[in-house]
Amino acid sequence: MGSSTPGAAEFAALRDLRATHPEAIGAAFQRRTRRELLRGDGRLFIIAADHPARGALAVGSEATAMADRYVLLERLAIALSRPGVDGVLGTPDVIDDLAALGLLDDKIVVGSMNRGGLRGSAFEMDDRFTGYDVPSMAASGLDFAKTLMRIGLTDPATVSTLETTARAVTQAAEARLPIMLEPFMSRWVDGRVVNDLSTDAVILSIAIAAGLGGSSAYTWMKLPVVEDMERVMAATTMPTVLLGGDSGVDPDETFAAWEDALALPGVRGLTVGRTLLYPPGGDVAAAVDVAAALVHPNL
Repeated sequence: MGSSTPGAAEFAALRDLRATHPEAIGAAFQRRTRRELLRGDGRLFIIAADHPARGALAVGSEATAMADRYVLLERLAIALSRPGVDGVLGTPDVIDDLAALGLLDDKIVVGSMNRGGLRGSAFEMDDRFTGYDVPSMAASGLDFAKTLMRIGLTDPATVSTLETTARAVTQAAEARLPIMLEPFMSRWVDGRVVNDLSTDAVILSIAIAAGLGGSSAYTWMKLPVVEDMERVMAATTMPTVLLGGDSGVDPDETFAAWEDALALPGVRGLTVGRTLLYPPGGDVAAAVDVAAALVHPNL
């Protein structure tokens, strides 16, 4: 997989470090080389890897595709080594592994905050903040925060998620930490949460999310690519990264939709996970390179 990919020796050292020198993980964050948030063309391409902590291990029809942590780390290492990849989004377990492996230098690190709404659970809409918080991200020198916000108008648990998200936005603004909100209008269908990806629903979710917290100065949006993205982007002045989501039947069609949306005013980049880390055919580098060229055309 290339010289930048950790192998058996690196993973053995990682296991030993976690068991005998856990303080070394904090030291790895302190010595990592940081970068400014936006540089060059002012766009961001972030690889997402916070799905496992919500119990979402599936990719397409493979229910446990993300279960092997070593395979995930190998694929993340490949992705982070590719030109045009600006950073990674993850929960503390994944980010700590990457820091210990020395893979976060000159990268934007995005901390995922709420993973408590486990996929398939009866409490999925009550998306508790069980990952990073603002103080822990500030202490580790993370560059960005991210929250998921399913809004179910008929589910009373939503108000708890809204209140906690608002508190996180306020804390992030006080710490001058950019925070991306990933809102969806959601509903229960046959015992599972389904996100409404209609244009009007996405616009409504933006309106609700944008008003959260004591200041919106550091708020970004993380939005799905849906029909009529011109109307979606007209609904906010906040910088926006596109949510790659799950891959469709036709990868070329998916890439084309991303390319069109990336050209819209206000869109600052792309955040994609499983689609690129577990692509059809398994060539992570090739899939990442195609997406990187869409975000950074002058790469």
